[in-house]
Parts: sequence; C-alpha cells; structure tokens
Amino acid sequence: MNAIVVGALGSIDDAVLTAIMEGVERAFRLPVRPMPALQDPAFAYDAQRGQYSSVLVLRHLLEHVPDSTIRLLGVTDRDLFIPMLSFVLGQAQLNGPGAVISLARLRQEFYGFAPDAALVRLRAVKEAVHEIGHTFGLTHCSDSACPMSLSNTVRHVDAKRPELCVSCASLFDERKPPLPTMNNLPRAAG
Repeated sequence: MNAIVVGALGSIDDAVLTAIMEGVERAFRLPVRPMPALQDPAFAYDAQRGQYSSVLVLRHLLEHVPDSTIRLLGVTDRDLFIPMLSFVLGQAQLNGPGAVISLARLRQEFYGFAPDAALVRLRAVKEAVHEIGHTFGLTHCSDSACPMSLSNTVRHVDAKRPELCVSCASLFDERKPPLPTMNNLPRAAG
C-alpha cells in the first residue's frame, strides 16, 4: 500500500512516533505506516558545532526508502543544523520524497524545564506536518497558527495548531498524489 512512512533514527519513544503518524494521517488524509528504525545518526556529528548535519541525516534516510513510499519522514533526538543556521527543527526536500525532524529542541529539558511528554508529542506532530507539507510543495504560510508557518523558536511551534489552515489544505488537495484504486492496481498474470 502506498503510504507516508515514518521511521526513527536511533531510539525514539513509541508514543512520540505513534502521535506523529496519527497527526500526519489526520493532516494529509493519506495512509501512514512505520518503518524499522535506522541507526542513530552519529555519522552526521560535527564536533566543531556539537550538532548533527541535517543534510547528511536526510541523505542517509533517503538511502533507505521502503517500497510504496509516498513520502518519508525520519525522526531523531539529535540537535540538527544546516551551515547557514544555528539550528533547524527539521529539514525537507521541497516537492521531494524526504524530510527529517529533530526532537532535541522540542523537549522541555533542552531549556532547563521538567520533561513534558504530552507537549513534546504535540510539538513533534506540528513539526512533522510542517516538514511533510514541504515535501508536497507547501511553502511557509502567513497564518501563524498554521503548521506551515515558519518556526524560529519553540514558542512559534507552540503557537501553531496541528491541522493545516484552509488555504494550505486547499493547496495540498490540488497537489495530493493519486493513490492506487482497485481499478488501477496491476493485475496478476494468470
């Protein structure tokens, strides 16, 4: 079955992955399924920055695309960066197959506060919807409550809701990939 596929890069709490899969399925109305976890992205560590290159992580993720994948989302606990920014909460290929999000700065502990599992799950869903939206060609939205709006801080993430605004949902519907139906599935040779 064609689906958006979500996979952990390293060890990620099952409750977080489940929340992400459910939130992405609600937002895009496409099937979502898990994939087996991939290795922790230690290979992408930049000692000078003390962070992990999201470009290298995304490249690695795209080497493991399962069959029948509409889009692929990797989830890591590692703090990600791209050279021109001090950090990124995620990265996606605009109109491309893959995206990655980091839970590091979505966790309250990163800011010196007590852990809040429900809050990190909600933040993760919003960031997952944001990055998957980019893979479907959605760009940053001017509605600050839409998950497609730009997030420079976790406060911006908290101001969003997990569902696409009417405008972004409409744009997505125009670009939504066709899914196979019973009428256009390959027939078995007899």
